[in-house]
Amino acid sequence: MGPRGRSVPRRPATPSPVEPEGMEATTPKQSRKLLRTSQAITCAVLVAFAAHTGFGIGGRGLNSFFNDWVYNALVLVAAVSCLLRAVRLRERRAGWLVLGMGLASWSTGEIYNTVHLAHLQNPPYPSLSDLLQLLFYPASCVALLLLARGRVRHARASLWLDGIVAALAVCMVGEVTVFHTVVAAGDKSETPLQMATDLAYPIGDMAIMALVASVFALTAWRPGRAWTMIGAGLGLAAVADSIFAYQNAAGTYTIGTALDALWPAAALLIGFAAWERSGARQEARLEGWRILVLPVAFALPALGFLVYDHYEHIDGAATALAGMTLVTVIVRTAMTFGENMRMLRRSRHEALTDALTGLGNRRSLMHDLEVALAGPRAGTPRALILFDLDGFKRYNDDFGHPAGDALLSQFGANLIGAVAPDGRAYRLGGDEFCALVSTDAPGAGRVVAAATAALSAHGSGFVVTASHGLVLMPDEAREPTAALQIADQRLYGNKNRRQATVVSQQTRDVLMQVLQEQQPELHEHLHEVSWLTLTVGRRMSVDVQDLSEMVRAAELHDVGKMAVPDQILGKPGPLDDIEQDFIRQHTIVGERILAAAPALQSVARLVRSTHENWDGSGYPDGLAGEEIPLGARIIAACDAYHAMTSDRPYQAALRPEQAVAELRRCAGTKFDPRVVEVLSAEIEAGRALAPEGDNELEFPTITAPGAETRADHLIDPG
Repeated sequence: MGPRGRSVPRRPATPSPVEPEGMEATTPKQSRKLLRTSQAITCAVLVAFAAHTGFGIGGRGLNSFFNDWVYNALVLVAAVSCLLRAVRLRERRAGWLVLGMGLASWSTGEIYNTVHLAHLQNPPYPSLSDLLQLLFYPASCVALLLLARGRVRHARASLWLDGIVAALAVCMVGEVTVFHTVVAAGDKSETPLQMATDLAYPIGDMAIMALVASVFALTAWRPGRAWTMIGAGLGLAAVADSIFAYQNAAGTYTIGTALDALWPAAALLIGFAAWERSGARQEARLEGWRILVLPVAFALPALGFLVYDHYEHIDGAATALAGMTLVTVIVRTAMTFGENMRMLRRSRHEALTDALTGLGNRRSLMHDLEVALAGPRAGTPRALILFDLDGFKRYNDDFGHPAGDALLSQFGANLIGAVAPDGRAYRLGGDEFCALVSTDAPGAGRVVAAATAALSAHGSGFVVTASHGLVLMPDEAREPTAALQIADQRLYGNKNRRQATVVSQQTRDVLMQVLQEQQPELHEHLHEVSWLTLTVGRRMSVDVQDLSEMVRAAELHDVGKMAVPDQILGKPGPLDDIEQDFIRQHTIVGERILAAAPALQSVARLVRSTHENWDGSGYPDGLAGEEIPLGARIIAACDAYHAMTSDRPYQAALRPEQAVAELRRCAGTKFDPRVVEVLSAEIEAGRALAPEGDNELEFPTITAPGAETRADHLIDPG
């Protein structure tokens, strides 16, 4: 746009910003080629215009052609470019339509000035040309808001403050450098309408520049290629307006200088930006030094003006704008500090929290252990319990990772409830959980039971349980690392024991089924002997591990008889020496069969010794007294009692009291006297009868050798 419309064909134009999203015209290849060709031709015309106005190339004879028609054509091309963008693409159509209409209004004012006002000796001021050119400013403001509303809607509060700071700084600089100059150069003979028209141009420029600076701030100063073109156009127009204001105030402005090339260049930048590619929308966020540098960059001019005002007076509006800029920068700095503190707290929380379950992670556990063992309450009894899920990998493989994540999340919520209110739950990664509870040994037992249940699930086609390792602090450990090592060892000892138990149970079931198929009558015998063994073992306070092995050995002590011919086993009369040798081999055969399964090796050793005698007259090794494993001594007495009270091909059953009398008679020779006394007492008290039915015997769960703790024994009632 020309200087104030006073018979001058141009008035400085202020470009309008462009919305980063949706700027790229998805035109076909041929259309894009045509677009780029048109832009190249337009740029060539602009270069020719600048060469003529700046260097006089072409001579004065072309002044009218360039200053009037080429200038107006370039501005009109910018308007047409924006309008075509609005017609071709639906996205942000309203914004581009309003912006194109604003540019068209500016272009119309220039053409009216060229065609009519320039030929008048005393053209009116203000005129229709001024009105048309001034309409560009509100149109640009409306277009700016329409184009930027998508970005503004999702902007952070801190970026809004950055936008306010930028707008205030722009207005402050514009007021001091341009607005103040226009006011100071005003002719006292001008009418109020003329004075208002003079001021409308710099006010419009400052308003649009402030809005665009705000939008730039809302993009975290990453505007993209299209916005960069808009910024360049705005800067170019601002420079042209400032130079024009000073030259006009000094009365030195003339038409046809290099200054005139800046306005069509700025207008074309707007038109070209309408078709530029822009990146995908991303969250706007200031990072690094820009958080500090940008507010300081806007604060320094304000501080400089206030310092300058102390020595040389500037008008009150500039002082107020400078003060508001500094206040806003201070508020922005305070907000940055608050955001950093919240980010620090959030980062700390994320660093100490498992993202899937919301439980504390390993880092959080180590911190809590250090506080618990080194703080003022270091002597408070606490229990550290590690858990590892059994069967979860298969669940994950069968049902998929999303289902596995959902199950882990549910387990995390369950564990929180199980250890409340005196404990905290953690997830250490994968399928490992942990609990740190303020409690003594009995309380730890209850927590283990509740937490194990919380970490267990079963359904159609899956069973997920949990193994645990427990350490009591500070009795068993006074350092976090030591506590974790002990708990970890006990956890995997327990886990291995559970896995071995499963294998052992499966092997036992197979062998028991084979025995039943071959000798159906043995099933009841083995069941009764196992029950008697369990009863006597408990009465003699056999520890849980040995009791489990002893019961398994009682169930399988006759497995070697599968190698003995049926004719010998069912012979009604006495056995000869060869037959006796067959019978005496069955314990060795039984040991070999069971030892083939690593989980049953300890059971195999007991089976080998179940026919040893207290006085050393038994077989196969001739062991005597305490040399014979206690479990084998108990099984031998229980097996003999049940054999005597059962009908056999070679002997009728004895009454219980007769069998007890025989046991006592053989005590000290064939049987361990102490075992005989306990077994006899149980029989006479009526506690030696096995439960009816074929159900498998139930006995206490055990932990792996060396992994028991005082709390573990409290859990197991045996």
